[in-house]
Amino acid sequence: MKPLAVVTGASSGIGLALARQFADHGFDLVVCAEDRGIRAVADRLRDLGADVTAVRADLATYDGVEQLYGAVLATRRPVAAAALNAGVGVGGAFTDVGLADHARIIDLNISSTVHLAHRLLRGMVAEDDGRLLITSSVASMAPGPYQTVYSASKSFLQSFAQGLRSELAGTGVTVTSLMPGATETAFFHRAGMQDTRLGRMTKDAPDEVAEDAFDALMSGRDKVVAGSVRSKALGAAVKVLPDRLKAAGQRYLSRPHPGR
Repeated sequence: MKPLAVVTGASSGIGLALARQFADHGFDLVVCAEDRGIRAVADRLRDLGADVTAVRADLATYDGVEQLYGAVLATRRPVAAAALNAGVGVGGAFTDVGLADHARIIDLNISSTVHLAHRLLRGMVAEDDGRLLITSSVASMAPGPYQTVYSASKSFLQSFAQGLRSELAGTGVTVTSLMPGATETAFFHRAGMQDTRLGRMTKDAPDEVAEDAFDALMSGRDKVVAGSVRSKALGAAVKVLPDRLKAAGQRYLSRPHPGR
């Protein structure tokens, strides 16, 4: 029997590219997204030879995570790998963005990741085998003016992933943090950031990011700055810059209506 992988945020972008990586490497899949497109995605993944369960659920809610976990349990199979990739962002000044939008970022990016990781890791630890990928971001390494809650949520995920990895040292379970740079997905449109310098800049291909991510996950690496040479160079540079300079750079890239 093929190993089973779980991928969230799988209807487009990095999540879809990750699901393809798993299918191409001989995994069956449970894929989840909140939009109806997840059904068509499941059909495309089946064409790659995978047995696929599609779950349409809003992971920003407790019940949505439990719905997905219920579908995983219904397979009666151990989870060999999981990519917790679902996430959302909103651009704009902190006080201009609605509180409900900030709360949704926290609910989806942070709360649902903690919730689902807790559910899945119990089974992996019991099996003494598993690979967990958590999608953070290069943004996790810098303060994020005009993306304050999003950047902070990615910093949480980075710390969370590395803390879990240390706890699980010596077991057969590894945790890998995925840190993409700006990637060509629907993120910037959904976040209302098309008119920012960051929204208009050339971005990495999701397939390139997913290939790096899959290789790092299967190798058991602690983290990977994935994508183009430019993104990897940016990740290296951000590590050594002081916060005030990183914040200034992020402000330049993310400020709405630059030049006005």
